[in-house]
Amino acid sequence: MNATKTAASRAVTPATSDKGKAVAATVVGTALEVFDFSSYSFFSVTIGKLFFPSTNPVISLLLAALTFGVGFFIRPLGGVILGVYGDRVGRKQALSLSIMLMALGIAIVACAPTYQQIGVGATILLVIGRLIQGFAHGGEMGSAATFLSEYAPSNARGLYASYIQASIGFAVLAGAGVGVFISSELTQEALESWGWRIPFALGLLIGPIGWFIRRNLDETPTFKETEKSNTPLRDVIRAYPRQTFSTITLVVLWTVCTYVLLYYMPTFVVKSLGLPQADGFRAGLIGGAVILFVSPLFGWLSDRIGRCTIISTSALLIGLVAFPMFAYLVRTPSLASLVIFQLVFGVLISAYTAPILAVFAEMFPSRVRSQVFR
Repeated sequence: MNATKTAASRAVTPATSDKGKAVAATVVGTALEVFDFSSYSFFSVTIGKLFFPSTNPVISLLLAALTFGVGFFIRPLGGVILGVYGDRVGRKQALSLSIMLMALGIAIVACAPTYQQIGVGATILLVIGRLIQGFAHGGEMGSAATFLSEYAPSNARGLYASYIQASIGFAVLAGAGVGVFISSELTQEALESWGWRIPFALGLLIGPIGWFIRRNLDETPTFKETEKSNTPLRDVIRAYPRQTFSTITLVVLWTVCTYVLLYYMPTFVVKSLGLPQADGFRAGLIGGAVILFVSPLFGWLSDRIGRCTIISTSALLIGLVAFPMFAYLVRTPSLASLVIFQLVFGVLISAYTAPILAVFAEMFPSRVRSQVFR
C-alpha cells in the first residue's frame, strides 16, 4: 500500500462536467448490479424451499447458499476476462458489456420455473443465472473502479473511489427496503408464490437504464493516452506479482465483511436467532444507510491522512470485535441488538472498503489496471 505514489497514479485531468458524468454513470450502474446480485442472498431461505426442496430445511438452505457461492466462484474469471477486455478495448465498453450480462443473468433467475414445476431443470437454470451474474459482477467492479479512479483528481482519488462503496450501501439499503415491504405486506404463500421475484423483476431495469446512462460517456483521458498492451494478463503476472497478491488478500476481508456481516443477516436472523425475517431486513436498512453516507467520509479522510492507516486500523478493529458482537447478538436476540450490530459493522466496513479501490488503482499502471479489481 506504500506504492500509492508511483508513476501509475499519474492521470490526465478531465473536465469537471465529465467527472460528474463518470461518477453518476459508475455509481448508478454498480448500485443496480449489486442490488440484484445480492437480492438472492436476502431471499435465500425462500429460494432454498422452491428450488432445492428437502424434508430437511437446513439442507435446502445450504444448497441455496451453495448456489449463491457459485457467483463468487466465477467472479474472478469475470474479473480477469472483462478486465483484459477493458484494458485492451476500453473501460466504457467493458462497463456496457458487464451490465448487459448482469441483466441476462437476472432475467434467467427472475423467470425460472420452480422445482415443483419442471424438476431439476429449475435448479440448472438457477445455477446458470447465478454463473452469469457472478461473471458480470466480477467484470463490473474492475471496470467501474478503474473508470472512476482514472477520472478522479490525483488528490481526491480516495473520495471518488469511495463512491463505489457508497453505491453498494445504497444497494443494501434498497434490497433491505424491498425485503421489508415484501415480508411485511405479503403472506408467506404469496411470498413463495411470486413475491420473491419482485426484486429480480425490478433488476431487469438495469439493462436498458444502465446501458442508456453509460452509452454517451467518453473514455477516460488516461486510457486514451496509455500505450495498450496486447498481453495485459501476462504483464500483470510477470511484472506485478507482489501487488497482485496484496489485492487478493485485501479483497478477502472485503468480501467476508460485506456478504457475511450484511447480506447474510436476514438468513441468520431467521435460522439462528428465531426472529422474524422482517427484522433482519430492517436491520439491513441501517447497515446500508451507514455505508451509503459514511463511505465518502472515509474516502475523503484517506486522501488527507493516508489510506494505509485507515485500512489497517479498521481491519484490526473488525477482527477484535467480530466475535464479541456475534456473541452479544446470539445472547440477546432482538431488533435493537441487530441495529447496534449493523451500526458498528457499517462504520468499520465503510472505513475498510472506502479507500481500498484507490489503493488498487495506485498499485498498477493504466494499461493493466482493470484486471486487479476483483
